[in-house]
Amino acid sequence: MVRRIDVTGAGGVSLAAWEYADPPKAGEAEQARGGVLLLHGLMGRASHWAGTARWLSERHRAVAIDQRGHGRSEKPADGPYTREAYVDDAEAALEQLALSPAVLIGHSMGALTAWQLAARRPDLVRGLIICDMRASALGAASQREWEAWFKSWPVPFATLADVRKWFGEDDPWVERPNPSRGAFFAEVMTEGPDGWRPVFDPAQMLKSRETWVYDAHWEELVQVQCPALVVRGLDGELGRAEAQEMVRVLPRGAYAEVSDAGHLVHYDRPGGWREAIEPFLDQTLP
Repeated sequence: MVRRIDVTGAGGVSLAAWEYADPPKAGEAEQARGGVLLLHGLMGRASHWAGTARWLSERHRAVAIDQRGHGRSEKPADGPYTREAYVDDAEAALEQLALSPAVLIGHSMGALTAWQLAARRPDLVRGLIICDMRASALGAASQREWEAWFKSWPVPFATLADVRKWFGEDDPWVERPNPSRGAFFAEVMTEGPDGWRPVFDPAQMLKSRETWVYDAHWEELVQVQCPALVVRGLDGELGRAEAQEMVRVLPRGAYAEVSDAGHLVHYDRPGGWREAIEPFLDQTLP
């Protein structure tokens, strides 16, 4: 069963939240213990968490949201696509879905949103999983690279097979064939009269990114009071040294890594991802 739940985010922006399985039946006391909110990364969508949400739902209520500008959520032309807006949206989702105190699981930009919310509202967050997101500033050169990368996309794509091939093999950013990367991007495409294009506006993605790419976010990590697990793919964007420094800075930090995985850890190695995070969840959620 896939169920959509409408959530009202900051400024009245309409957000789509999704459950990918029936939550376990529980009494009111058990339901009050909270659940799991899954936050995708830049360009992602809630369905990227479907596999994780399904096994989580065997024991807990797990909900993924399409963040503003993504998936089936509203994509306001003028935004805002600030850090504050994304964090406010996640806070609104926790409260409207009655998930708190929740474990937040975030990938990439979604992980930053998660730890910023955990720092701001410790009463809403009982645990935090950070998947392959750096705390250091990436800088202006990184933003220019992303601008050039978006311009290099051969849109529209004639077929979804072309999407999978380009992002999995032909994209200059791909060092070796990566079918899971191709599948990841195929999931964020929609068909129009002239072919397949992303469901998001690349200009809005760059706006979202520029609100955090120039800054470091170590101070907010220090403020996270709940247990936190930093997970990286061995070939991901978060290096081991920085990940371990993040664990040191976090008051209650722990570390895990997944071999044979890149930035899209939960997509590249779903089994390894589950093995990495399940012990933490067993300790953090009843």
